[in-house]
This record gives sequence, C-alpha cells and structure tokens, in this order.
Amino acid sequence: MGADREGGARRGPGRAAAYVACGAVLLAGCASMPDSGDLSGVDSTARQDTQVRVFAMPPSEDATPTQLVQGFLEALTSDDPNYEIASQYLTEDAAKTWRPKTGTTVLADGPDAFELPRSRGREDTGETSFALSGTKVATVDEQQSYAPAEGVYESLLHLTQDPKTKQWRIGKLPQGVVMGQGDFERNYTSVNKYYFASNTVAGGSGRTAAVADPVYVRARVDPMKQMVRSLLNGPTTWLSPVVRTSFPTGTALQKGVTTLTPDEQNKLTVPLNDRAARVGLSKCTEMAAQLLFTLRSLTPSLEEVELESGGKQLCSLAEEASAGAAARGSTEDVEYLYYVDDEHRLVRMAAAEDGARTPDPVPGALGEGNTQLRSAAVSRDEHMAAGVGVEGKELYVGSLVSGASLGEPVLRSTGKTAEDRLTTPSWDSRHDLWVADRNPEDPRLLLLENGAGEPLEVQTPGLDGRIESVRVAADGVRIALVVAKGDTSALLIGRIERENKPGEDRPLVTVQELRSATPELEEVTTVSWAGDSRLVVVGREQDGVQTVRYVQVDGSTPEGPAPAALTGVEEIAAAEDDRLPLVAYSEDGIVRLQAGAQWQKVVTDGTAPVYPG
Repeated sequence: MGADREGGARRGPGRAAAYVACGAVLLAGCASMPDSGDLSGVDSTARQDTQVRVFAMPPSEDATPTQLVQGFLEALTSDDPNYEIASQYLTEDAAKTWRPKTGTTVLADGPDAFELPRSRGREDTGETSFALSGTKVATVDEQQSYAPAEGVYESLLHLTQDPKTKQWRIGKLPQGVVMGQGDFERNYTSVNKYYFASNTVAGGSGRTAAVADPVYVRARVDPMKQMVRSLLNGPTTWLSPVVRTSFPTGTALQKGVTTLTPDEQNKLTVPLNDRAARVGLSKCTEMAAQLLFTLRSLTPSLEEVELESGGKQLCSLAEEASAGAAARGSTEDVEYLYYVDDEHRLVRMAAAEDGARTPDPVPGALGEGNTQLRSAAVSRDEHMAAGVGVEGKELYVGSLVSGASLGEPVLRSTGKTAEDRLTTPSWDSRHDLWVADRNPEDPRLLLLENGAGEPLEVQTPGLDGRIESVRVAADGVRIALVVAKGDTSALLIGRIERENKPGEDRPLVTVQELRSATPELEEVTTVSWAGDSRLVVVGREQDGVQTVRYVQVDGSTPEGPAPAALTGVEEIAAAEDDRLPLVAYSEDGIVRLQAGAQWQKVVTDGTAPVYPG
C-alpha cells in the first residue's frame, strides 16, 4: 500500500517524504511521519529522475494512529527490498502473516484513509480502524503481470495499542500492496522476459520464435536479479499455454546469490542450482538466449551471458550469436515500405528514413497487373503479398517476382458493402495469412495456411463484437484485433492456440482469452505492432479528440514519449525495428515520423501503408 504522485488537491498536512541529498550520485527521499493533523489522504510524489531513491523511516515511539498509518503507507512507496521497514509498523503476528509481494493494486490517486468513529465509551480501548479507499486503475499479480482494472477499492487497517509500551501498531491489513498511479510509475518498470513458442518457427529460418512476456519489477531493487528469478519461475498464466522454457523444472539461482551485476566487459555470470548442472550444450544455449533476450530488454548494454552451476561453467552466449538460438521479433531486415497508390497498385519504397521517396510498383501481378486493390499485406520475408480488391470482395495472393501471374481469388466475401467485407490481411511468422470477413450474416476470422488452400475458420470464444482489423505478432502466437460493438471499438489481444487432433489433416486454431489493451479508449481506428510487446494505436477517449499513442499488450502505457500529434489518421504502420519510422495515412496523404522528429509528408496520393507482416 502506498501513495500516488500527483494528488495535490488531496494533500495531507506534513508531506511525509522529503527528498534530500544522500550521496554524490543518488538522491534519497527519507519518508517520515507528520507530527500533527488528521490523515485525509496519501499524496504521491511528483515523477522523479530514475536516479532518485526513496528510503523509509521506522515509526517513532510516540506515533499516533494517524501518524502510524501515514508512515506505513509512505514506507510502502520506498525502495526497501523486502518491506522490512514497513513491517515495523505491524504487530509481531501481523508481520509474520503479511505477504506484500502477493500483488499490487494501483489507484488513480493515492489511497484515501480516514479513521472510523469509535463507539461511545470505547475511545480508550486501545483499538481503532482506518478505512482505505480509491479508484482502481490496474493490478499487478504475484507473477508480476499487469492488468487494467476499474471500480472502487476499499479495505481496512485495524490498529491496536500495546498495553505496556502504549505504542500503536497495525494488527490486521490486506495482503499485497496498494499505491497511487504516480508512485507505481516511479517504483516499477516494465520488462520483457522471453520464452519460446511451443509450435511456431520463424518462417523458413528453422529457428524457434522467442515470445515476449512483459512483467513489472521494482526499478531500484536489483531489477536484474528480479528478472532472472521471474524468468526461472516460468511464463505468466496468460501466455503459458503457447510457450515453453528451456530451463529444467526447479532451476533457480544458486543459494547465497545476493545481487547480479555485469563485469567491465558487459558480461553477466548467472550461478544456477544443481537442477541445471546436466543440461546439454544445445539446451544450455537456449537457456542463455532466454536470459540474454530478457536482460538486454532491461540493460541494452549487456553483451554476454555465462551460466554456471556448482562453480562450473555450463555455457556462454554473446549477443551477436544469440540470433542463431532463437528468432526475436521479425527474422528479416525490413527493406521496403509498401502502400496502395492512386492507381490502386501495390507500390514500395525504401524503408529507411533517408531512402528514396520515389515509389515503384512491386514486382508481380499485384504491382504490374490490372487488379485494383484497396489494401495489402506483405509476408515477413517480402517474397509474397496479399491484396484485397478495391471493393473489398476478393483476396488475392501473389509472388513478388517480376512477371509472376495472379490466379483466382483465394477468398471471396458476400458482404453487401465494402465495409461489410474483407479486412486488411496480415501474415504471421509461419507464412500463414490471416483476414476477417465482416459480413454481418457470417462474420469470421479466417486463416490460409501458407497463403493458399481452403480457408480455415478460426474459433474466437468470448468474442463480443465484429472484427474490424487483424494484426498478428511476429512471434505468431499473439494477435491484435480491433473489435467494434455498437458505437464503440476496442483493441483486444488474444493468444493463438493450435491443436493437431488425431485423424485430422488440419489443425484446430483458436484465439483464446481476449483482453483489452486500451480500456480508456472509446474508439480505436487502427493499430500496428511496434515491438515485441508494444503496439501503436490511433483512437479516441470518450468526448476526446483522436490521439496516436503506444500501448503494451497488457494494457499498460510504456515509458517514453507518445508519437507527435497527427489529425485525420485512418491507418498506421510500424515495424518491430524501432529504428524505422512510423508511417500513417492521414488527411495529408502518406506521412512518416522518425523518432524525435515531426511528421513529414511522403506522398499525397496513396493509402493503406504497411510494413511486412
């Protein structure tokens, strides 16, 4: 339980955290208790530099119940690794049973806290209670997995006074931690840990696809050690059905490991227990790849991981060799940006920001033929393309080879209008093609294996609404769907499960456990994957204007600035490689945005921009 950072309107008397210089590098905010006044709310500290640290203060001997609650809540926003200072505010029995790491509830503002009235004649019984309340924003569970939340938060703190020392302590309290959104953003950081797709390889590379599993860890409490432990504990519940880990069951850090720090050559040695002692070289290399991918998402300067067990080296893996162990993100360097020109042909231009801006028709019938298109998707190796006809009825698939012919449509929709027909398609890392038919009489999510053959209908249990947009992640096991219902539309993230049943020639494909990544948006216009667990979304809040923003697959907001504002956006495209610019189709035509710059016009006449995928 803790405080939010921006609750100035509810500021209680005697701000309990003061920031003072505690060394040449770090600033320390030393939490102390107010010496007078009633407890009306716990405000949060303003966003601090990442070097700022907050240290808790233990309760004073003569702390009143109000001061005790205030100090306890402040102590929980500190960088105390095991909440030892916060535990000093509890009775001995409560300290033994309290489990702060079972989860965190995030409130819009810091928790309101007020003392409940005592019955007449019971003012001096040595017992009192405080009610905590607030508006929920999110939760982080014991697996460190983030999920948006809403509704009212309410809980109780019950205090008792020791008859001998006359000191107040908290005797009953809820498990876990609660804090305001500002303090959560200061205390926690989102990091991707990586596992391997159970049945997905990356295109023709033959390499297993690495899948990002974002979790939140405390930013200044040895996050590297936290991430290694989190990785070894296995994937989060939502992702676990479609991924695997190469670490043997029971693998953990060697006992006595207090911290993990790379050496001067940016190499990290990770001592493991004896469960990992007998793994073969291939399996050990996969383990090292999981660690390297995970820790580089936390510390990009890390260059090598070495695994040890029982004091003996098991294996090591350098960053430049990690791509041979698994495919993280797209396996191909993106060469071109694609869009549909004013003649309804698929054209392309160099993807690099300083590349030529003169488009050329793509080789093959989709660029050189007479078929008019309204949207298209290009396979991740840029060898194939799929295009939806200008009226949205037909889906064509063709090779990007000069002179290649275009056969009959691989799919037709019978919707009455273009808006009731086929969505823009999307390719996954298996070279399978995904598209939704929006026909109100027969709405379906469809999969064409290798972009050909009879379409396979994908089951979508729990889907409530009509699919308006489909984007598959590079790992091939997560899918982003824009789903409309009535006057609203939302971005939902689903888990792709494939089951090969005995006697069946084709797999059963299902999108499971759809969850919202944009709960605050009333309308989502367009979306694109923009990293291993990040997407760029164009949408509008209730009674708001259109915005362009980044979101995480778990519904949280990633650190860093949002894209520059742009009006009238109808479609947006991003690459997993964040060095490539964002591209959008807006009222100004095709525009692009390089990091740290402003939107620049590419061409006036063009629509439906896409990167491979």
